[in-house]
Amino acid sequence: MKRNKGSREFAEDTARKRDTARRIEMEFGVAAEAYRSDPSKKATRNGALLLQAGATLIVFAVVLGAFYLAASRVDILALGIAALAALAMLSSFHVAQEWERMVVLRMGRFSRIEGPGVFFTIPLLEYCSLRVDQRIMITPFGAEETLTSDLVPLDVDAVLSWMIWNPELACTEVEDCHFAVALAAQTALRDAIGRAPISEVVVRRNQLDQELRTAIEGKVSSWGVTVISVEVRDIIVPADLQETLSLEAQAERRRNSRIMLMEAEKDISELLSEVSELYRDDETALELRRMHLIHEGIHNNGGTVVVPSSYTEGFAGAPGDAGEHAVDGR
Repeated sequence: MKRNKGSREFAEDTARKRDTARRIEMEFGVAAEAYRSDPSKKATRNGALLLQAGATLIVFAVVLGAFYLAASRVDILALGIAALAALAMLSSFHVAQEWERMVVLRMGRFSRIEGPGVFFTIPLLEYCSLRVDQRIMITPFGAEETLTSDLVPLDVDAVLSWMIWNPELACTEVEDCHFAVALAAQTALRDAIGRAPISEVVVRRNQLDQELRTAIEGKVSSWGVTVISVEVRDIIVPADLQETLSLEAQAERRRNSRIMLMEAEKDISELLSEVSELYRDDETALELRRMHLIHEGIHNNGGTVVVPSSYTEGFAGAPGDAGEHAVDGR
């Protein structure tokens, strides 16, 4: 008994850890890392780093060369001065890619935005505090077991497209811009789901996307961030509620079909009423209509129709004949 109890507790603990890991993956987009492309297909900063290292080595070599030309030898003093010059070059020479902007601070205060291309800073007084990528960012986020207004738990997975338009605000107004945007998106998603019943959340996905975009934009605009789009990728309804929602949807469709049938019958009755008014005072038109209906019936079916003799007087040519006549449509 103790062994069975221990194995059951171990299984429950394993399942709880697995659910926790799945919740973290959904809420913070860890699972989306599997969809990322090969790192070799991404743009790198290797060229900029090589250019910066090359400039540093050139300064080091030039200073040593100057000492050698001046004193015909290279001593420890020359090496020290060359190393200091190389360090000064390394700290003042910067390269920003086409999509990058550098936030430069001077003695702890904001100075300017630099980039793209090569730029210089004053050693020891100025430094680059943040390198901002101004390309479009794709951030997956989600909400696990979030209650709707009618207390139904839902799992929602979404994708946020955003970019930084003001590097100064992204550096000075928020500590970690990327993490703050992800948390703001997740909070807005939970609030939007909690304000609507499950039927609106599932059916009106486009409206939910627009509502999320407006809510997230209001939170992150003061950080120098603009939201491009928000798309809900998946809405997972609990398994025990899927059958209930399916039955509700089927009942709603049957109700709509019955209403449409009744409306069609109403229209048909109105048309028949109008037609009866037209034929009421015109017996000849009514007889011709009857003959036309008989002709259509035997022509389409290729069969035989038995009608009273009064309907076939025109065909027989002898008015007043008694009995019934057969009209063959073949």
